[in-house]
Amino acid sequence: MKKFALVLFIMILGVFVVACGDSNNEESSSNQSENDGNNEETDRVLEGSITAYVGFQEDHAVAAIKEFEEETGIAVDMIRMSAGEILARIRAERSNPQADIWYGGPADTFVAAQQEDLLHPYVSEVAVEGIPEEFRDEDGYWTGVYLGPVGFATNQKFLDEHGLEAPTSWDDLLNPAFENEIVMAHPASSGTAYTILYTVLEVLGEENEEDGWDYLQQLHPLVQQYTTSGSAPGRMVGMGEAAVGILFAHDIIKYQKEGYSDLVMTTPEDGTGFEIGSVAIIDGAPNQELAEVFIDWASGPSAQEVGQTTDNFQNLTHKEAQQPEQAIDLDNLNLIESNPLRAGELRQGIIDKWDNEVNK
Repeated sequence: MKKFALVLFIMILGVFVVACGDSNNEESSSNQSENDGNNEETDRVLEGSITAYVGFQEDHAVAAIKEFEEETGIAVDMIRMSAGEILARIRAERSNPQADIWYGGPADTFVAAQQEDLLHPYVSEVAVEGIPEEFRDEDGYWTGVYLGPVGFATNQKFLDEHGLEAPTSWDDLLNPAFENEIVMAHPASSGTAYTILYTVLEVLGEENEEDGWDYLQQLHPLVQQYTTSGSAPGRMVGMGEAAVGILFAHDIIKYQKEGYSDLVMTTPEDGTGFEIGSVAIIDGAPNQELAEVFIDWASGPSAQEVGQTTDNFQNLTHKEAQQPEQAIDLDNLNLIESNPLRAGELRQGIIDKWDNEVNK
């Protein structure tokens, strides 16, 4: 009997141990299931890859994308183009979008894309909390992350050889001494160039639009070359290949920083325009949720400050972003009133008219 009782006790104890083990396994399995669920949520938001069309200068673009990848874990396939080229590519791909993000370039170009239903709206809380309303679309079609006024880059050696002063007005560019010595980008490919056209028409055509067009007719014969890139004229002037370049001021400052000591920067005192450099999600983006993460990141101060690490000194839009010491002081400029919506609506018409009546 004693032996039988001992065997029975051992059997009961074994059943209890097995039951406890099953219970622990179920709890462990349940916890693992919950953890897997959390990982799936993280994977959905922070893992994967996107494609971005970027309008920054190459070094700035590479640094920004690297920073985003390190901060988020999202891989980025970057393609660098001018703003006009990006718009043309998005148009061509509208039935089968190949990219998720458009990063960099004047807001008026984004407005033109918005009106063609090429952008997807996303209102970033980061932008709402930190970026003034005048620098972003209220429906989230585009968000301004930097500002860049138009300026003149002039070669000091050329000025000295011809006994000239650096131009400080639009009319100064019509000096016969600058014949075949002016360079600017082509407005069909460059957002910079369209900003220049729009600025001229706003400043010189304020009372009569035709006065602005008459000025562009007079300027055209003095232009040596229309480049594809909006920033290229600055380097050409720095190398002595041309006397004057019309481009964004932050690009001129960059070339000065790179050692082009003969570059002189001035701005038109009679009025200058500026870009609101923007970021947006492309309509039909293959990875929309990851693209939203990119918009949040790009809108924040740390992302906007990346350019300074590569000598790109745009004025920044986020209230908490540290403005570059080298950036031009906007308070010292005669800036025209910013109206990216109007500029975007007029964009194609102005470019077509310039191409048909000026660039003949």
